[in-house]
Amino acid sequence: MSGLRRRWWLAHFSVGALASWTSGVTAAAEAPVVLVVGDSLSAEYGIAAGSGWVALLQARLAQQKKPHRVVNASISGDTTAGGRSRLPAALRTHKPAIVILELGGNDALRGLPLSGTRDNLLAMARAAQAAGAKVVIVGMQVPPNYGASYGREFEGLFGDVAKQVKAGLVPFLLKGVADRADALEWFQPDRIHPLAKAHPTMLDNVWPALRPLL
Repeated sequence: MSGLRRRWWLAHFSVGALASWTSGVTAAAEAPVVLVVGDSLSAEYGIAAGSGWVALLQARLAQQKKPHRVVNASISGDTTAGGRSRLPAALRTHKPAIVILELGGNDALRGLPLSGTRDNLLAMARAAQAAGAKVVIVGMQVPPNYGASYGREFEGLFGDVAKQVKAGLVPFLLKGVADRADALEWFQPDRIHPLAKAHPTMLDNVWPALRPLL
């Protein structure tokens, strides 16, 4: 290749490559964001990175040719109060089209007042909607040793919040996992956090509430 032809080829190749790269970056930046604000159940606690239900959600969206980009803003140990305090910054930063709120389990584990859990979830859902996002509330349940009355109230508050703000609802994130006859084989030794093999089922529980919003 002559020097003149080589310089011409390099110039045109560079321009084409830059245009392609810029186009890819722009497309990624413009993709509607699904923001997941959760606790350890969404933060891949105790399992390999990329094996949690949130990562599996991104893979499913790609398989189904959905343009959405998933942002996992989940923190192990977080409560609804913690989520409420950090949500405004996440909304400003990511400008999500959809917000999935998976919080509340740690409120129960810490014995926090359920009225506060309800108020925090309501505030988060309303803030997300005010920012232009659709909302999915992810429900949780507590073991029977918490007492029947407490268990019913805790389980019911997620549906109450979803109904009040007209949000999507996942009745129970761990359905098909925690209620199995062999449930202990699906959890880590702490009996709180699911093994990686449970996360596809968890995604299947979230999907029916999320899919109509995409």
